Amino acid sequence: MRTRHTRGKVLGMLSHGLFDFAGETRHAARGATLLDRGAEVTHVLHVEQGRVLLGWLDNGRMTHHLGTVEGPFWLNAGCAALGQRPVADAVADSPVQLRCIPLAAFEASLRALPAPALEMLRDVARAHRLHAEMGLSRTAKDAEARCAEWLLRHAQPAADASGTLAVLLQERKRMIAAQLGIAPETLSRVLRHLRERSLISGSGRVLNLLDPGGLRTLAGL
Repeated sequence: MRTRHTRGKVLGMLSHGLFDFAGETRHAARGATLLDRGAEVTHVLHVEQGRVLLGWLDNGRMTHHLGTVEGPFWLNAGCAALGQRPVADAVADSPVQLRCIPLAAFEASLRALPAPALEMLRDVARAHRLHAEMGLSRTAKDAEARCAEWLLRHAQPAADASGTLAVLLQERKRMIAAQLGIAPETLSRVLRHLRERSLISGSGRVLNLLDPGGLRTLAGL
């Protein structure tokens, strides 16, 4: 991202004369990663212009989508207020202009707020974080449910006549993932989770359904 040093008030919910920072104005191209959910917060980002996609990145691709926001918008102020890492990754969905504020400066301004106002701000941040966590959790579970249903729909008696069911993968995983409306990386991760939970076995072209009942429960059938 290109940067330049500026000074000025940040627009948005918390801009009523309280925040006047010597920060950086950054410009990010479409596709640039703005937030990494695994990284500590070192700067607070305010999207001044542009559109940002929120969700979970997997190998550089957004596999679980939380939603899209447009500037002006505080991107991770809630994380900074709570002292926690981001819930989601953030990727520029258009050219984006950001104000980048050092965490120490942001925290100092928070400490200057009246105690009731600061507590209300943190309560709002907690509620927003919980909403985001629930949204991402539902998205991830939906992927597992769709995969479980697909496996049950394509199951046939196992070739070894053991009384179990199996699925022969006759298409490439990317084609199966497209049918399910998920990324290939998400499909691979879901199948790994199903193996870890002893619902399926096998890693080649044949997947054995070890627990069809558990898969039906997961699929909501």
